[in-house]
Amino acid sequence: MLSIITACAVSAGCAGDALSRAPASPSQPWRPSPSAASPNEGGDASQAAPLDGFSVPADPRIAELPRGPVVDANATYSLPELIDLAQREHPSTRLAWNRARQAALAVGVSEATFLPMLSANVIGGWQRTSTPSPLTLDGRRSDIDADLHGVAPFLAIEWLLFDFGQRRALAKGAEHASYAANVLFNGAHQKIIHDVTHAYYTHAAAGARLRIAKEALANSRQVREAVEQRLKGGLATTVELALARQQVAQTVLRVANAEGLERNAYQSLLAAAGLPPTSKIHVGGLEQRTLPRAAPALTDEAIRTALSRRPDLQASYAALGMAETGVAAAEADFMPKVYLAAVAGGNRTSFEAAHLPALRHRSSNSAVLLGVTLPLYDAGLRAARLKDAEIHVDNAKRIFQKAQQDAVREIVMAQDVLHSALASYYAADELTRTASIAYDAALEAYRHGVGTATVAIEAATGLLDARSAHSDAHAASLSAAANLAFVMGAMTVHRDSWLEQPGPETHLER
Repeated sequence: MLSIITACAVSAGCAGDALSRAPASPSQPWRPSPSAASPNEGGDASQAAPLDGFSVPADPRIAELPRGPVVDANATYSLPELIDLAQREHPSTRLAWNRARQAALAVGVSEATFLPMLSANVIGGWQRTSTPSPLTLDGRRSDIDADLHGVAPFLAIEWLLFDFGQRRALAKGAEHASYAANVLFNGAHQKIIHDVTHAYYTHAAAGARLRIAKEALANSRQVREAVEQRLKGGLATTVELALARQQVAQTVLRVANAEGLERNAYQSLLAAAGLPPTSKIHVGGLEQRTLPRAAPALTDEAIRTALSRRPDLQASYAALGMAETGVAAAEADFMPKVYLAAVAGGNRTSFEAAHLPALRHRSSNSAVLLGVTLPLYDAGLRAARLKDAEIHVDNAKRIFQKAQQDAVREIVMAQDVLHSALASYYAADELTRTASIAYDAALEAYRHGVGTATVAIEAATGLLDARSAHSDAHAASLSAAANLAFVMGAMTVHRDSWLEQPGPETHLER
């Protein structure tokens, strides 16, 4: 007993000492114990580099990055090639695949409950009994020792024969979960196609904006050179020269900003494709194509078709089915269960007492049991579980209905965005033509002495804004069309543009 008390005291002391692992105060930085090995460092903390402020010990293993996919730095990747790369390398597709596999295994586990469970068991033991003898021998009293030991191997089988559909309901729920995981796996690939497509168009728009800004810089320098030539002839003022130089400086700033946006868009494209941020690839340019004048009409039939094939809605509907099977399983708890149990085995025992001959015994036995169990009272536990399952069904219905409404809203809004983008594109197209004519006329007029530098500078600025708006509207139209295809569940394969006639199912015809 004393040893037990001592062990408890030592244990209590060790538990109290565990506070030394925590920071000493709420305002002072934590420092690892010099004698304690860090779980992260895997070594003696005393050998770590000195820490400053609230820094933490460095762990070189965390800095070991996994090897990225092999890409050809000299190749030019088109949109379909980037999508194909993303579908193979993006972590989200692997995660969705693993979730689908886990759900499939859960179906197998639920189906295994219909089969009997067979187990092999061995029980062995030894017992010694010492009994004081009432007799004396040579004036001394002795003990009678008896040893008993034996081994009993046996096979046991358990089989739930009938449970009023509880296992069937649970298996059906697992099937619903597996179906949801499978459609979400395809949905993950659809999202990859959408994200890469959107990032590709954004990168193309950023590249076009940079190219236009550089061309505008050349135009601004032409205006400045024209002012400088007229100033040499005494036909311009220093104010006009200052304005021309200001325009050049502003355009240089636009070029710098456009370069930054282009780099950011490049990183977003790498992230969408599942590539490391240090990857160096050449991205193919976006081909200028004729766009339709207006977005196609969105019919009720098109919306119903879109809702029927969206992976998120199918997964939500499967979740509703899974919740309904939970009610059936909870109701089965009120019913009896019929089970079968059987055992077959043998035992071998040996009994030895003092100097008497050992007694050895062998036997075999088998039994088959058929039982019925019916819980009579559980303080309302089963009723609470049933009510909880019914609430789950109601929640699943509400979630599914909300998902339907949100999906319809996404489709309608995507249609409106596409309509606005196409309208902006053709408005910017007309603006670009007129701005180009105005710039050429203003610059030519100024060179011939019939215009002003202010008008030429304003025309150059207007042309830059118009061309940027035209390029942005072109990329926005393509991106809006891709987004409409995505929210309608039609983005199942990759293609260069979703404004081309993709077929009657997508309802994106020109």
